[in-house]
Amino acid sequence: MADKSAKPTNSHEGAAAGEISALEEAFRKFAVHGDTRATGKEMHGKNWSKLCKDCHIIDGKNVTTTDVDIVFSKIKGKSVRTITFEQFKEALQELSKKRFKGKSDEEALQEIYKLIEGKGPGLTGVTKTVASPTVSRLTDTSKFTGSHKERFDASGKGKGRAGREDLVDNSGYVSGYKHAGTYDHKVQGNKELD
Repeated sequence: MADKSAKPTNSHEGAAAGEISALEEAFRKFAVHGDTRATGKEMHGKNWSKLCKDCHIIDGKNVTTTDVDIVFSKIKGKSVRTITFEQFKEALQELSKKRFKGKSDEEALQEIYKLIEGKGPGLTGVTKTVASPTVSRLTDTSKFTGSHKERFDASGKGKGRAGREDLVDNSGYVSGYKHAGTYDHKVQGNKELD
């Protein structure tokens, strides 16, 4: 028989308080995915399902999306919508029994940890921008004409409100006058000559 008093060699149980295990790092990555307000300490059901799909816990035979949702509902509290890292490990333990049926509970749990460790949320199915000539022609501000040309400076950066509205010029000169702002120089120049 194995000695049960021996210290666990499992990196998840033996991790020091200051360091984060690879499993917890993966938990945090998935917990904050898609939510700007998430802290990484709690995970929503949507992100739990994504973790199970991306890490191939869901195999379609032993573990399905329904199983994943049922385990999440069972582990979380009645009035709570999220699970903590400890509850996450409990949920993995539940799923490991179904996913790896022929193995012992501990071996199954280690196998499921291996599937998750070091992974992050994938961006499959995300729309990528296409650099087609049509799009680049439409977004190249140097080729704009007419009133649209007035909305951008020479570098292509938008002028903001000044480019959209006719702002009143209170300088006293007629708009478009080439020598605007030169009156003071002429008057002072003539006074110096006298």
